[in-house]
Amino acid sequence: MHTLTVPVLLTSLLLTLSNCASLDPQELSSCFTYLSKGPRDVAPDRSERFLGKVREDTARCRGGERTVEERPRPWIDWRNYWATGDASSKVPGFGALFGDWGGNGRGIRGALLDLEFQRMEMIKFNLFDNSGTYEKYSQILRDPAGVFHAPWVEMRVPDQRPAGNDMDDQEYARLVARLKQDGLTTDPVDGSQQCTGESIRFRDLNGYCNDIYNPLMGSTNQPLARNVEFEAVTFPDLDEQKISPETRNRHAHRLSLLEPNPQLISRTLFSRDQTQAVNCNEGHGSTNSPSICPYEKANSFNVLAAFWIQFMTHDWFSHAKEGRNADTVMHMGCTEPLKQTIKCRPEDRIGEALIDRTDPGTFDNGKSLRKAQRRTLNRVTAWWDASQIYGYDETSLERVKKDPDDPAKLLMRPVGPPPENDKARDGWKQGYLPVLDASDRDHMNPLWEGQEATAFPDNWSIGLSFFHNVFAREHNSFVEYFRSQDPKEDSGLRRPDKPKEPIPFGEVTARELFEIARLVVSAEIAKIHTIEWTTQLLYDEALHKGMNANWSGLFENYSVVGSAVETVMNRMKRSGDVADANLKYSAFAGGPGIFGMRNEIRDCWHLFFCPNTYTFPNPDHINGGTHHFGSPFNFPEEFITVYRLHPLVPDLIEYRQVQQPDHIQEMVPVVDTFRKNATATMHARGLANLALSMGRQRLGQLTLMNHPQFLQNLQIDGAGHQIDVAALDLIRDRERGVPRFNEFRRQYGLRTLTSFDDFMDEKLVDAAKHDPAKQRELNRRQEIVKRLKDVYGHHTCDKSKVITTAQKTRIETSEGVRWEPITDCLGRKDGDKDDKIEVDNIEDLDTIVGWLAEPVRPHGFAISETQFQVFILNASRRLFSDRFFTSSFTKEFYSKVGVEWVMNNGPEDHCVQRTWLLFHKVDPSPLKCVLRRTIPELEPELAHVVNAFDPWARDRGDYYDLQWKAREDAKSDEAFH
Repeated sequence: MHTLTVPVLLTSLLLTLSNCASLDPQELSSCFTYLSKGPRDVAPDRSERFLGKVREDTARCRGGERTVEERPRPWIDWRNYWATGDASSKVPGFGALFGDWGGNGRGIRGALLDLEFQRMEMIKFNLFDNSGTYEKYSQILRDPAGVFHAPWVEMRVPDQRPAGNDMDDQEYARLVARLKQDGLTTDPVDGSQQCTGESIRFRDLNGYCNDIYNPLMGSTNQPLARNVEFEAVTFPDLDEQKISPETRNRHAHRLSLLEPNPQLISRTLFSRDQTQAVNCNEGHGSTNSPSICPYEKANSFNVLAAFWIQFMTHDWFSHAKEGRNADTVMHMGCTEPLKQTIKCRPEDRIGEALIDRTDPGTFDNGKSLRKAQRRTLNRVTAWWDASQIYGYDETSLERVKKDPDDPAKLLMRPVGPPPENDKARDGWKQGYLPVLDASDRDHMNPLWEGQEATAFPDNWSIGLSFFHNVFAREHNSFVEYFRSQDPKEDSGLRRPDKPKEPIPFGEVTARELFEIARLVVSAEIAKIHTIEWTTQLLYDEALHKGMNANWSGLFENYSVVGSAVETVMNRMKRSGDVADANLKYSAFAGGPGIFGMRNEIRDCWHLFFCPNTYTFPNPDHINGGTHHFGSPFNFPEEFITVYRLHPLVPDLIEYRQVQQPDHIQEMVPVVDTFRKNATATMHARGLANLALSMGRQRLGQLTLMNHPQFLQNLQIDGAGHQIDVAALDLIRDRERGVPRFNEFRRQYGLRTLTSFDDFMDEKLVDAAKHDPAKQRELNRRQEIVKRLKDVYGHHTCDKSKVITTAQKTRIETSEGVRWEPITDCLGRKDGDKDDKIEVDNIEDLDTIVGWLAEPVRPHGFAISETQFQVFILNASRRLFSDRFFTSSFTKEFYSKVGVEWVMNNGPEDHCVQRTWLLFHKVDPSPLKCVLRRTIPELEPELAHVVNAFDPWARDRGDYYDLQWKAREDAKSDEAFH
């Protein structure tokens, strides 16, 4: 299928114009060749996908000879295009003068085009629902039922509690009664359901009615989806007749839940090098002497960013039920012989993962399964709705404390005496969250005693304490601002039963205002994550443009063009060719973005006349901006595994105080700031000092041999029992069937690796000859490869065994291109006369180990290209599927001041940059704006901050510079010495 989408056409046109700026004849010739052949087709079959690899002429046009030289390597090509790195990646000499019309523009547009191709192919090949719709999906690719506005039968709310739902019968009956009272209706003829009335206004506690035609989607207790074929999931405990032939061929009998041993992997491949440690004491530090726990640091990402992602994942997904797994305790320790050679614990135990095993399934002549042999449920809502703060069911709601004097606010209490400093006193007045009540009312797990009262209190840390308190203050700030408006003025809100009747600010009830504040805070959090956290995580120009386009659109400054594209998108939804429309919609959506144009319902009669025809509460309008791309939305199991990011966390926090920001007062062990100690630390040291400390400190690089030691020896109860969290990460992925690294890459459309030697960075060999730092890194890489071979081993391969259907090997011959299946020998041709070929057991490599081992990644990426591939697909879906981020992001739902607050990062004129012409621009760092409001004593420190997740004292330099260099006024900061 040839997909000439708007971005492709625009790119081709711009390339044509920019060719005149090229000074290299061979590069110019390659650009004309690329244009004459046109953009590649979206693959007709999953085994013939793009793989992030372009033709030679395309590579030379977009990045010159250096990109061509790197093509044979397994990693994606676009990381070597012009301008996709720091300033040294730009076109040299005179050619750079042409700016966006020259090679630099070709490089960035080429990278964005590659990313779009990857996303379109993943939309086509990687969306697998586990709730019952996949059988239909697998029989008819992109079955029209359920695409766009048509409902899925499986997404209806049943009257009787379905199997697997954690609620008891009475609680479920109350939920259904509430939904019906609020306006959930069922057609007596065909059984279809629709949310109306009050059920459409706010975010539902349990996540129902986000999609008003598919009310069950994204709610609590729904099965997590899959991005990989069900046949590819790897459950080591299944007997052979329940495992696909390819999986049997891929791993033979080498794997089990504890093989290779998780603690062996943890101690051998994950442990931080502590040869330079001083009083580290496995991350516990020393109370008497200075402590040093060395770790590999990331120059352009701070500790706030590490805890931010924990704050996010608490909202998105949870396998556990109220902090508990299955009652059955499983062995997760190492063997006694291993204990003699490495420091590990045979006695470690943990509760088994909560797994639905009611429908194991079997394979019938290779036919696809109806669902995975094992399923896991998402115990929280799948929406980006700040459920970790506000609740996701009746039990968690009990822990959300409202202010008795104003129920629109969250309860906050000042701690300690008021400070003398005016700004510090302003922050003190905003208060801190109260602690959990030890009574049954808060349904408190004993491990949570002494923590702040919030909906999701499990795995509590100092970072969670920080962000929960900050956004509780932000919630109350918005409520106060809303109440400061003229009580007679129209708020912009509308009630579905009286859609034409204005609602003055003064007539908004406390319950309504609380829910509006939740909408606003949820949207702020999503915005911070999309355009601030992610752009620092993926620190280069291609991803900066891509993420901002995801939010505000490529045509942010060209509203007329954006409106026209919206009209095309709306007409696509009425297209008869659903498969084609799905892919094109994905590409066109980068035009208006999610929030920037708000996906208003438009009908362009003329390019310059695009009236907004949005009507409240027209159901097709309030739901019309969403798109699920043919599969009900939930987070996939694979998305969860790429967020196992424990190397980000240091063992020690470099504690500072606002009065002396450049001086590290002491080293605070992170392990001493968990659970109730997090709350005690927060109250004793204060939000401002902890913000400064985490904001200035670098987090750890996501690489092997960089896990914090305290997590490998974490006490899990008062009886002194310990577990190795790094080993547990491996076990949980194995329990839940996450494919091993190589098959994981193939399923997501990335190249297969053929040996552990692929984890060597070949460029280091030459660079190490002249640079001692490069030599150290080369030594480290060589040691990693050696350890991988020692842990995972090798075997004599069998060419007759095909190991995957997800990918084939492209063979170019004089007669044309042919595709060969990938066998157990992974393309190896060498061997002795008996044809016995030894290959590394790279197919057995655990997924986490693999992406931490990746030797190269795009410039500025804190994560690997494998992790990023999962992100490309799912980061967009969670925005497109949510009507409160698309067509229900309007004043009728948020209020006028709510919309302005999200768009302007706060009240009007609070967080803007003005020019001498009085034009204003919203501060590019929305979290910075939140921190200015909620922690006013940080104002002097934040004045210099561009992105709140970049270490605050770092000089960002020019064009994505990654150097660890102090800004001018922070040169005395001890972290730079």
